[in-house]
Amino acid sequence: MWKASISLVIGAMLWLGVANAAPAAEMPARVVSMNVCTDQLAMLIARPGQLHSVSWLAADPTISVLADDAAGFQLNHGLAEEIFLMKPDLVIAGTYSTRATVTLLRRLGFRVEEFAPAASFDDIRANIARMGDMLGNAGRADTLIARLDADLAALNANPPSDRTLALYYANNYTSGAGTLADAVVEASGLRNLGREMGYAGTVKLPLELLVAAEPDLVAGRERDFGAPARAQAHLRHPAYRAVTGAGRGVAMDSRYWLCGTPFTLEAARHLAARARANGPDE
Repeated sequence: MWKASISLVIGAMLWLGVANAAPAAEMPARVVSMNVCTDQLAMLIARPGQLHSVSWLAADPTISVLADDAAGFQLNHGLAEEIFLMKPDLVIAGTYSTRATVTLLRRLGFRVEEFAPAASFDDIRANIARMGDMLGNAGRADTLIARLDADLAALNANPPSDRTLALYYANNYTSGAGTLADAVVEASGLRNLGREMGYAGTVKLPLELLVAAEPDLVAGRERDFGAPARAQAHLRHPAYRAVTGAGRGVAMDSRYWLCGTPFTLEAARHLAARARANGPDE
């Protein structure tokens, strides 16, 4: 009975969706974003009244720079049913957003555009430009890109002294070449230990190798959640405490590392400032 009811709902959505979907060629007037990274790009670029809904994650201040701004939009949880009822003429998703929702919305006839995660500042520029074209606000996108380039040039003009930085996450993972985190480290003027050790992507770095490498700085997640967890066991290990002691530990604010946006440069600024100060985080 339950399965039959679901089939009827989906069938009705398919019939109504094909009837109500807006032509793809029209400039979108009612936009829904269902990914925390596209949420923030859309909030920065959309014209007033154009963006109708963003994901609930956009309102989470621990991962979204624009959490306060998200309060002005209807929040969604990436469900096909709720987005269908919003009757958007454009849905924006990440390539790893809920696949069932993306597939069903396309079957319903809605225009769905996907953005891949940024792995470099070139990717950030490309995504900003694409969002500007998609929302019919290329001028705003050009302004954001110009500001990003100017800020990046200013940061590169005054790099800190030559130092290595190790990125170290839960479960002993690090980031090597080809990652946004590596691009952030490079922009800060520091040398990414993961890249220098020959790593690419996000891979495990045994604590023993981290200690043996003797990095000048170690950047980890911004806080220990307190409750015992194997994923954060290294935070309590004496060897980790030793390698991050004497002001060598750098806290990472997830809001600036998670998504490729103009705000990503703030992570690089923080690293550069910490490298110059070489003092403990507040």
